[in-house]
Amino acid sequence: MPTQIFSNMHKSITLTVFFLALITRISAQIPAGGPPAGGKGFDPSKMNIARVYGKVVDEAGKGVGYATVQIFGKKFNPADRSLKDTMWAGQLTADNGDFNIEKLPMVGDFELVINFLGFAETKQSFNFGMSAPKMPAAGAPNGMPAGGGFPGMGAGASEKDLGNIKLKTEAKTLSEVVITDKASVATLALDRKAYRIDKDLTTAGGTAQDALKNVPSLSVDLDGNVSLRNGSPQIFVDGRPTTLALNQIAADAIESVEVITNPSSKFDAGGGTAGIVNIVLKKEKRLGYNGSVRAGTDTRGGVNFGGDINARGSKVNVFGSLMAMRNRGKMEGETLRENFFGEPASNLTQVSEGQMKGIFANGRAGVDLLLDNRNTLTFSGSYVRGKFSPTDAITNTTDFLYPGNTVTSEYVRSSEQDRSFRNFGVTTQFKHLFPKKGAEWTADFNFNQVRFEGGSAFQTLYDSGFSSREMQESLGQGSFMTIQTDFINPLKKDFKLEGGLKAVMRNNRNDNMNSVFDADLNDWRAVPQLSDHFKFDDDVYAGYLQLSKQSKNWGFQVGLRAESSLYRGALTDRDSSFSIAYPISLFPSAFVTRKLNDQDQIQLAYTRRVNRPNFFQTMPFTDFSDSLNLRRGSPTLLPEFTNSLELSYQNIFAKNHNLLISVYYKQASNLIASYQFTEFNADLNKEVVITSFANSNSASATGAEFTLKNSFFGWLDLTTNLNIFQADVDASNVETGLKASRTSGFLKEIVQIKLPKGFALQFNGEYRSRASFTPSTNNDPFQGGGPAAQNTAQGYTKSYWFLDASIRKDLLKNQGTLTLSASDIFKTRKFGSYTLTDFFSQETSRIMNPQLLRLNFSYRFGKMDMSLFNRKNTRTNMQGGDMMQN
Repeated sequence: MPTQIFSNMHKSITLTVFFLALITRISAQIPAGGPPAGGKGFDPSKMNIARVYGKVVDEAGKGVGYATVQIFGKKFNPADRSLKDTMWAGQLTADNGDFNIEKLPMVGDFELVINFLGFAETKQSFNFGMSAPKMPAAGAPNGMPAGGGFPGMGAGASEKDLGNIKLKTEAKTLSEVVITDKASVATLALDRKAYRIDKDLTTAGGTAQDALKNVPSLSVDLDGNVSLRNGSPQIFVDGRPTTLALNQIAADAIESVEVITNPSSKFDAGGGTAGIVNIVLKKEKRLGYNGSVRAGTDTRGGVNFGGDINARGSKVNVFGSLMAMRNRGKMEGETLRENFFGEPASNLTQVSEGQMKGIFANGRAGVDLLLDNRNTLTFSGSYVRGKFSPTDAITNTTDFLYPGNTVTSEYVRSSEQDRSFRNFGVTTQFKHLFPKKGAEWTADFNFNQVRFEGGSAFQTLYDSGFSSREMQESLGQGSFMTIQTDFINPLKKDFKLEGGLKAVMRNNRNDNMNSVFDADLNDWRAVPQLSDHFKFDDDVYAGYLQLSKQSKNWGFQVGLRAESSLYRGALTDRDSSFSIAYPISLFPSAFVTRKLNDQDQIQLAYTRRVNRPNFFQTMPFTDFSDSLNLRRGSPTLLPEFTNSLELSYQNIFAKNHNLLISVYYKQASNLIASYQFTEFNADLNKEVVITSFANSNSASATGAEFTLKNSFFGWLDLTTNLNIFQADVDASNVETGLKASRTSGFLKEIVQIKLPKGFALQFNGEYRSRASFTPSTNNDPFQGGGPAAQNTAQGYTKSYWFLDASIRKDLLKNQGTLTLSASDIFKTRKFGSYTLTDFFSQETSRIMNPQLLRLNFSYRFGKMDMSLFNRKNTRTNMQGGDMMQN
């Protein structure tokens, strides 16, 4: 009994001393006579002596480092005598997930908010046992609360342990189902896939061309042409069409790539019949400043370095990035051609070896001005400049097949080129939020200007000892301007109306002059028939309306887009202008989504898109720039329209497993296809093969795509993408019996493995079977939409496979990352094609930069600071030190 009495007395004395100390400290912070005179009321910030702490963990109980922790609560505003929501403090968790926030008010109710990429936002309410005072009563002396005193100022503890707070993997439902995970790079939804390039180890130090080849549903050839389900997508950067080629965008500047297989009427109908690929550049929105610096090299002498920074205050957000790269590479190719026309018949073998040397730099900067709570104005600009100097040596061997005798002729053609380019762009965006929830209006202006200069020197040495020299000088320039406005207006709780207007104006001019060296004159002589001088203007005007409805288990969206365009082209060295006016065309879209349960949902989508002919496809004059491949366009070409129907099913399993299945059908009318024929050319005085273009009768593709994302054991993530399709092309109107039908497919696999001590391992593999045709998405503005791979019913692309691998080590408390990557480990990423016509059969193969090793290092820095651009506000408590992006 005495022991118990003594224990109780000890506890009472301890509590008494604690409360006396607490009351003394509180009293010292409150002016004599109670609350301040003048009706300013009670300010809880005068009692900033409390501390809250805890630990953030994932679903497996492992600590989550660098999660954002923020404390929100009420703060008295003397201007209108009210308590308003404010953020009291914030920080990032330590490596093990711990957080500790001090100097919080003792009085009031608070909410802890935790955010981390790949997890749902987590909130938890708490207080220190002392309720906030009531608002001062009207006429109350000295701003005292109604009834006097400070209600709720009872026994409170100055420390609060919130324990382990578990984060859950983020999962949104219905039309925006998203399943993400900290270690995974893929995000799946019914209407799109998103791929986190900044989480892909194999792309460090590369370009957008390297990055896109890893994205599910996409394939990229050696020229940077992108195909989506064996169709041609439109390439966007930050939601807008771009004039940049993929090899002019650094992969380290990309945050993610979005693949939209069936874009709604809100998006451009032209530019690609297979959908949209949107490259999203990095741009932070967190308070304070953060950024990174990086550098790397590769085994062929390539070097890259760069950095980015973002600084955000309460009213201003400033961002910028800079990247410079020196490229070194090599290419090998082979062409085997058997000619059936001409006397005698002949076989041609062409072997090429090339080297690429280049350097380019790009810079991007901008500012978001948060004018007030409802208006934001953004200005941004970009500048890209570079120079490429490829060299090539081509050995041509021709066997002339005379009866009983074969005569062989050989020559070696070497080339040296210098190509420089500049790209300048500016963007202005305005966003206004209306008082109605979800209602907004935006207006955008984008302008890009490009310029290209180049010179090429060719020398041909024949086995007879004769040699010839040629020279080409090129100059290209153009501009691309977009004006756009959009609005969103929620009509009722479940209804939403969207609409907008858009104008796109593009003009390009190219001048390519070819000359040969005349030994007799000891001077260069221009060859007009081997030169190109052209310009074109392309204007597109569009408007759309879209209505959507969401209910508990159903989602509906219907839209209609109207577009018209005007195309004007000319060869500037002769009177040869032509124009094509495409009338207004309508592009409907419809989506129906059904939520079956919390794990399953299904969507049916229909869209219509258009592919308008480009300059080379419509130019009615023969292009002699490549004497072995003469080209001629057709000004009577019609636009190619595609109707797409897609049924998608998504199942969200437990423990981060996600399955997305899509069955699709695409039907194209007036498919623009290339074909070959022969004719006698007076300028060359011989029979030649001409490549031209025509609208084929029809084309269709039926396929199924499976994308499966799995997480096992907490350290293994798999993303599997399988696409199987049947393609049919009927071009019998071009050539009797010209039809093609083939079943094709490709498989992609991404394997990510978390290893101990900050190591991570990743493998990227792809297999692609033969395909009936592979469209072109050449984004290089200086090619004018030129003659890269084209739809054709006269052959197929060959199968190929490849494997890339990377290993990463986190350093310096996860602020630094060292990445070693190997591309095309087995030297199998070899692109090839087979063509068969009445005039020749041809087999080609090319490989570029196999077995390339890259070593890259990056360092991240930052700090959360709400008062970054408002240093006069020194009362806001922002703790936490460095703010790192994991």
